[in-house]
Amino acid sequence: MSISKEVLSIILGGGAGSRLYPLTASRSKPAVPIAGKYRLVDIPISNCINSGINRMFVLTQFNSASLNRHIKNTYHFSAFSSAFVDILAAEQTPDNPAWYQGTADAVRQSLRHVAPFDSDYLLILSGDQLYQMDFQAMLDNHKKTGADISVATIPVNDRDAPEFGILKEDKNGLIASFIEKPRKEILKDWVSDTGEDMLKKGKVYLASMGIYIFNRKLLFDFLQNDYLEATDFGKEIIPQSIEKCKVASYQYDGYWTDIGNIYSFFEANLGLTADLPDFNLFDNNNSIYTRARMLPPAKVSGTTLEKTVIAEGTIINASRMEESVVGIRSRIGHGSTIISTYMMGSDYYETLQDIASDQAKGIPLLGIGNRCYIKNAILDKNCRIGDDVRINGGPHLENTDHALYTIKEGIVVVKKGAVIPNGYVI
Repeated sequence: MSISKEVLSIILGGGAGSRLYPLTASRSKPAVPIAGKYRLVDIPISNCINSGINRMFVLTQFNSASLNRHIKNTYHFSAFSSAFVDILAAEQTPDNPAWYQGTADAVRQSLRHVAPFDSDYLLILSGDQLYQMDFQAMLDNHKKTGADISVATIPVNDRDAPEFGILKEDKNGLIASFIEKPRKEILKDWVSDTGEDMLKKGKVYLASMGIYIFNRKLLFDFLQNDYLEATDFGKEIIPQSIEKCKVASYQYDGYWTDIGNIYSFFEANLGLTADLPDFNLFDNNNSIYTRARMLPPAKVSGTTLEKTVIAEGTIINASRMEESVVGIRSRIGHGSTIISTYMMGSDYYETLQDIASDQAKGIPLLGIGNRCYIKNAILDKNCRIGDDVRINGGPHLENTDHALYTIKEGIVVVKKGAVIPNGYVI
């Protein structure tokens, strides 16, 4: 049987995403634009497609309108194929009037929609992680170990370990013990043999990635009978399953990051500008799929570019850009300098009439104006940055939330649709 018939994938849309505010003020975490032209949800969907898995449900709840629209406009398969990416929005029913209470509860409430589709295994994924993974290899390991559940794991160091569920495995690759977010003083008891390369880097702990393969019948039994009150996979079901059944660890040694906060989101995007980025967008075997927009090519005039990723449809007249990511339909004016910045771009172009009207009213044009200096910033969609604006992010700035922008860990996040007047300084 092909993997497309064996496996059904369930992608979790996540909660309110408050740590990614203000990017999640009007959209869910999986709908946040990444790398200038994609959405976060495109990552797990693309990993599934590249692994031969083409039946997917995306579970949504918070601020889900833009995510639903993106999926509806993007993922179309042949009428002669059984492939689909379907949205399962949280819904109140006569037997369950509550919203999703956690990852396990979200899957439990969706089982009646999943049940009619045949599969031997259910793959549970998060909608807000950045990685490229072959789920076929994970499934092969699941079968080889005779596991009932497989947990994808990644080696982490002392600093990161307290943020994860940490586990230890036996000689057969099965998980022998599991602890959620251990305190630093007990970490020494959780060291694992993660392989020579990882040990050299100090990555001596195995952390759960929140990616699971369940034998189908077992998952249904757990959620509908054995763990009827459990709401979360990582905190309840996985730790409690270790004594009851075979839970395998599948160690992944590639790049993976959980986009949990503004800093990790900023670092992940700027990391794409490196000569050899950890997350490879230029991989023949791991394409990232997204909405096809039929935009014109980018146009750059008189600009010095250093380690800059530019999406299609952009018009750039800046004097210098360095270590920055520029999203679709962006416009940057003459004499501007952009350093270590992620500009998400715009949803539309302004017409000549729009531009004339803006100028008559003294409203900045869509995009970045002339003679601006912008550093350590994230500019959300459809921002209007006037002329001579100076945004200089860094550790010297205190965390704050302003009507036009938010500052977190020195990163200035200009809010979606914000209008920054000429000469403004942050």
